[in-house]
Amino acid sequence: MSSHGSDEEEKPCRACSDFKSWAKSQKPPKPGAPKKDSPPKPTRKDCPLDKEDLGQATWGFLHSMASYYPEKPTKAQAKSMTQFFNIFSQFYPCEPCAIDFREDLKENPPQTESRNALAQWLCERHNTVNEKLGKPEFDCSKVHERWKDGWLDGSCDS
Repeated sequence: MSSHGSDEEEKPCRACSDFKSWAKSQKPPKPGAPKKDSPPKPTRKDCPLDKEDLGQATWGFLHSMASYYPEKPTKAQAKSMTQFFNIFSQFYPCEPCAIDFREDLKENPPQTESRNALAQWLCERHNTVNEKLGKPEFDCSKVHERWKDGWLDGSCDS
């Protein structure tokens, strides 16, 4: 039951589950309910991000941000980046993911003294998550190649 006193149940957290699990949890329309004249049914890409989509988009953003971070940040920039990660961990839409990241931050605070330090720190955090999920680790020596400069073989240039 929702806290608003209606008969409507709380919907499961889309950002905390994969698309297939979320889709199965959705109630089909009641039999005999009038069909609405509406535009074509949205595709999955028009739907809220599921846990996997959100994770991929988030990691892409964070790695790109780290690769474009100043090589020699000011003290204010370094402080702001540390604050960013701490605030980010408070508001990430997937609550179990956010809690896990906050715990990791306690043991591994952001390394904001340089671009490379931040990019390596973030890659290590990402690999910690990959390990928990049974995914392969990323070679952290290639973070800037992957997220800023493009692959050395030129495959990103065309």
